[in-house]
Amino acid sequence: MAQIMAPTTQCQMRITKHSLNASPMTAKTWSSLLLKQKKSGNTKSLSKFRVYALKSENSTINRLENLLNLDVTPYTDKIIAEYIWIGGSGIDLRSKSRTISRPVEHPSELPKWNYDGSSTGQAPGEDSEVILYPQAIFKDPFRGGNNILVICDTYTPAGEPIPTNKRARAAEIFSNQKVINEVPWYGIEQEYTLMQTNVQWPLGWPVGGYPGPQGPYYCGVGADKSFGRDISDAHYKACLYAGINISGTNGEVMPGQWEYQVGPSVGIEAGDHIWCSRYLLERITEQTGVVLTLDPKPIEHFKSVLTIFSAVQKV
Repeated sequence: MAQIMAPTTQCQMRITKHSLNASPMTAKTWSSLLLKQKKSGNTKSLSKFRVYALKSENSTINRLENLLNLDVTPYTDKIIAEYIWIGGSGIDLRSKSRTISRPVEHPSELPKWNYDGSSTGQAPGEDSEVILYPQAIFKDPFRGGNNILVICDTYTPAGEPIPTNKRARAAEIFSNQKVINEVPWYGIEQEYTLMQTNVQWPLGWPVGGYPGPQGPYYCGVGADKSFGRDISDAHYKACLYAGINISGTNGEVMPGQWEYQVGPSVGIEAGDHIWCSRYLLERITEQTGVVLTLDPKPIEHFKSVLTIFSAVQKV
C-alpha cells in the first residue's frame, strides 16, 4: 500500500462494487491526482498527503500480503526450504531459504548447504565456510503448501562438528542402543518475555515503571492482566501446523511473560522440536514488531522490586 504521510490533507481512493476489475494506478492517474490536489490550494502539503487503495468499505488492499499468501503449488513442483541453525551465541537462531526441485519427506532427501560462519561468530574470516546438515523437517506455517522448515546442525568442510554444534554429540548418545531401549521421554517448559520494541521494557509495563505485584497475571484474563495473548495463540497454532509436539501454553507470573510446553518427546526429537518452536516464536514476534527474549526474568532484580513496590502500595 503506497502511503505518503501527511498531518493534514488525506485523499482516499475507493473501489466500488462495480469497479472490482479497475486497472492499476498509472502515471496518468497519479498526475491527475496531483493536479486535483494542486487546484484545491493545498500546494504546501502536496508531498505529504496520504493515498489509500481500498478494496471495499472495510478493508485495505494489501498487495504484498496477497503475494505472501500466494499458493504456487498449481504452477510448480518446486518448494521453498528454510534451513535453520543455531548461531554463535548458542541461543540465537539463523536461517536462509533455498529452492528444492520437488516436495520431500525426509531430511536425507535434502542437499547439504553452506554459509559464512565468520558472520555468525562460528568461524574465522580466513576459513569461514560452515556446512549445514539437514536433520529434521517441519511444515512451514508461514509459506504453507509443501514448503518446509529444516532444522540443521553445523560442520566444517571436513565433516567435523563445529564447537557450537551440540546436537551432534546428543545424536551419538541417543543413537546408542542402550539409550534407545530406555525410550527416554522429555517434557520441556519454555518461558519467554515479550518486550516493547523501542524501549526494551516488557509488554504491559509502564515505560520506565513497574507493574503491580504479582498475583493477578498468572493464567490471568483481561486487558489489565494479559499482555501478548494473540502472539501466544498464533505461536500455539503455528506449532501444531508445523508438526511440533506442543502440549500447552499459559500466561506467567509477570506481565508480558508466557510459557509453553513441548513434549513428551522421545530422544533427540525433543531438542529438534523445542528449537523449531523457538524459531516460530522469533518469526511471529518479528512480524508483530515485538522483541522476544527467552530470559524469564529480563528485568534485573524484578522479584525484589515487586516486593518493595507491593510494600509501598500498602503504606
